[in-house]
Amino acid sequence: MKQERDTVSKRNVIQAAIQLFNTKGYNGTSVRDIANKAGVNVSLISYYFNGKKGLAEFLMTTFLEGYVNELEKVHKLLEKKSAKACLVEALQAIMTYQHQNRQLARFVHREITFDSVLVREIMTTYLSKEKFYLSKIFEAGFSRKEFRPQSIDYIVMQLRGMLSMPFLQPQYILEVHHIKPNETYFIERYTKQLLQWVDLYICGDLKVVKQKPFVMNG
Repeated sequence: MKQERDTVSKRNVIQAAIQLFNTKGYNGTSVRDIANKAGVNVSLISYYFNGKKGLAEFLMTTFLEGYVNELEKVHKLLEKKSAKACLVEALQAIMTYQHQNRQLARFVHREITFDSVLVREIMTTYLSKEKFYLSKIFEAGFSRKEFRPQSIDYIVMQLRGMLSMPFLQPQYILEVHHIKPNETYFIERYTKQLLQWVDLYICGDLKVVKQKPFVMNG
């Protein structure tokens, strides 16, 4: 009975923290705010997570472990499936995973944009793994002549931006485009557009259009 109560309390703390971190920001949220919203004693947060910083670290690592696990599962299929099939499956799995954890995804993607010791540690672990698995899929696609040869670094950067955008900027999508980003139909439509990008820019035989080189001012 006590174990069940502890599980419920811990889950309430996690949900309260995600909501408050998203609405008030990490720095604008106190441990007491989280405890009040979760309906628990403040001391329980220290007991479960070693304070607010430990709670934020738990949320970020939990999300990213699940995120990377989706890529790892697809990476294991490279010997049995085509590189394109693996890439498509990876993108669909990641979008589904993020949609199912959309509030947490928003918090994590936003926090990654700030420079901190924790973020640097995450960069060298989880995000490096993300790059590794995606790179292996692209390398297989190049060697099997499924993908157009191009810079893996730039593809991964562009792809990561597209994967995170709906969860990093839901307010922009809602207020400017008047589309509800939390709805399943939006994620399905967005994922379809993402897969069309794969067909066109990763697998397609694009004609090179000559144009003036881009030069940044300043």
